[in-house]
Amino acid sequence: MKVLLIAPNIDGTDVGEAFVAFKWAEALAALVDLTVLSFERPGREALACQLPGARVVKWAEPAWARKHERLNAMLKPAWPVFARHVRTWVAAALVRGESFDLAHQLMPQAARYPSPLRHFDVPYIIGPLGGALVTPAAFRAEAGTAPMFTRLRSLDAWRFRHDPWLRASYAGAACVLGVAPYVRDILRDIPLQRFEPVLELGIDGVEPATLLPHKEGRLRLLHVGRGVRTKGLRDAVRALAQLGDLDVTLTSAGAGEEIALAEAEAQALGVADRVTFLGRQPREAVEDLYRSHDVFLFPSFREPAGGVLYEAMRHGLPVITAARGGPDFIVDDACGIRVPVTHPAGYAADIAAAVRPLAGDSALVRRMGQAARAKVLEEGLWPAKAARMVGLYQSILAGSTGQVTYPMGYGASPIVSQEFPLRTSG
Repeated sequence: MKVLLIAPNIDGTDVGEAFVAFKWAEALAALVDLTVLSFERPGREALACQLPGARVVKWAEPAWARKHERLNAMLKPAWPVFARHVRTWVAAALVRGESFDLAHQLMPQAARYPSPLRHFDVPYIIGPLGGALVTPAAFRAEAGTAPMFTRLRSLDAWRFRHDPWLRASYAGAACVLGVAPYVRDILRDIPLQRFEPVLELGIDGVEPATLLPHKEGRLRLLHVGRGVRTKGLRDAVRALAQLGDLDVTLTSAGAGEEIALAEAEAQALGVADRVTFLGRQPREAVEDLYRSHDVFLFPSFREPAGGVLYEAMRHGLPVITAARGGPDFIVDDACGIRVPVTHPAGYAADIAAAVRPLAGDSALVRRMGQAARAKVLEEGLWPAKAARMVGLYQSILAGSTGQVTYPMGYGASPIVSQEFPLRTSG
């Protein structure tokens, strides 16, 4: 199968979307005849060297786009430049007599970029798309003032109804992928041909199970994330204040403006002696934290995907998280507890109620941790994710909405029906 894969940044030496796109490209190149179109940054390892199994076409990323990295990551200001490169190259390739069975716009993840693929008579898919989640109304008073570029989310719904280029891109796609089922609801104003939920993240392996010294009746909670209100750290502190009769502690790893507010909250609620704020930690230190704690408490209430959940689950940690967005899709009842997002006071109370059954029941913690490790091992390994993606490619080309077929060496597993239910959407 000849597949054209496009993304503005694909780089195994980078982080974020660029790294995730690289992992997809690397895994897909082992299964299909893959052509990759991307920007390349000066001074980085050549993409062709990073992806020896793929044909690589690259252009230099504009220098002006790299001057403000945070803005570049959030807004993708060079997307029109990249889209023009893609459109010109594909048109020339087709004139030369080249052909592709299917094209895949893997990134950007945000659902706000018209696709250059809509101009060609080649079946294409877009995604996994994410983002566009808004802060629940009850939490907005505490969320503070968002940066201007994050407030652009408020325009997304309008664009899905009225932007002709964006609507044509998604309506013309053979399939739109979303990081979680909520994305289908966000795109409800566009007549999609087909929608499938596919988590964009994957793992290279799980950590071996370890039995660390553990005091029966004690529960060590861990929160890892940027110090912003939506990550739910303040809600975790408030929940801890309602568990004074239990031996429960909380460790926070992350930096940002929310950390000082959470520290003040811990002081005011009288739980400062049970909360440790470590600030920003290097990667290996975070890995050690996963190994030394019992439960991952991540009540982020505006989380499109939730890669940090995979990090915790691969270490065998049960998860307490929000029943919203990506976490609601990633976590199931066997490996975690999902808490409805209501209002700040009710949310904290419900988080505390979720912690209680785990405190003092180490057997339950172990069972849920084993389920967490098993879940990411079954559905999260990159080769398996790529195989399922190729199965989706095949079903699209066959015009099927039924069972996905798999490349040689990969069999269907129960997780397939969860990640690719293969339903059509009107």
